[in-house]
Amino acid sequence: MRIDINSDMGESFGAYTIGHDAGLMKSITSANVAAGFHAGDPSVLRETIRLAKAHGVAVGAHPGFADLVGFGRREMNVTPKEAEDLVLYQVAAVAGVAASDGVKLQHVKPHGALFNMAVRNAELASAIARAVAAFDKTLILFGLPGSEILNAGRAVGLRVAAEVFADRAYEPDGSLASRRKPGSVIHDATAVVARAVRMVKDRTVVAIDGSIVKLEADTICVHGDTPGSDDLAAKIRAGLEAAGVIVKAIGAA
Repeated sequence: MRIDINSDMGESFGAYTIGHDAGLMKSITSANVAAGFHAGDPSVLRETIRLAKAHGVAVGAHPGFADLVGFGRREMNVTPKEAEDLVLYQVAAVAGVAASDGVKLQHVKPHGALFNMAVRNAELASAIARAVAAFDKTLILFGLPGSEILNAGRAVGLRVAAEVFADRAYEPDGSLASRRKPGSVIHDATAVVARAVRMVKDRTVVAIDGSIVKLEADTICVHGDTPGSDDLAAKIRAGLEAAGVIVKAIGAA
């Protein structure tokens, strides 16, 4: 049994530092690197890729809506063509900078509202998948278990990875609870580690109403902007390995 641990990274901007990238790199196996639309800038992008390379962490693109003020977490009304183009643009940017340092892109994980809207919006999900496939059909597309984006990825011939979140509350239907809801983000490290082990080994999670939700888990996310995320990632990895789970990048043999 194995699992990938990913984190959203490179989300600092100019003089503003967000997240714990350097510390997280010691525990994660895949980095989702912001391309500048919801967060990040050219220098942060390059530095983050070099940091990942130095730690042997696989690099992926983390495209989001062009919404720096809202950190890409506000829904935007875009056409399928606009969605396809903005994803392609960002994937190409991350891949291009990575290539300059001899790093090949492993995966693509949409960010924030773009990610959540594509869970049920088949048209948007298809646009994202088309953009990824148009750039490189060997890329792995991340999405929630049972989501439209995973269906869309498979439809265009991409390998897909079901992503779970140990520090987020789930609705009974398997979707993530809105961040506006109390308790939507779980801060107790012991509880988060226990949830992570259960998700990977039992393929279940306890929803916000106490019901048991079945799910697939190929990769588990630790949010880089969560306070103490570097320490949390270390505890999650240690807990998984203690439970006999192999922690390895999703694209590794």
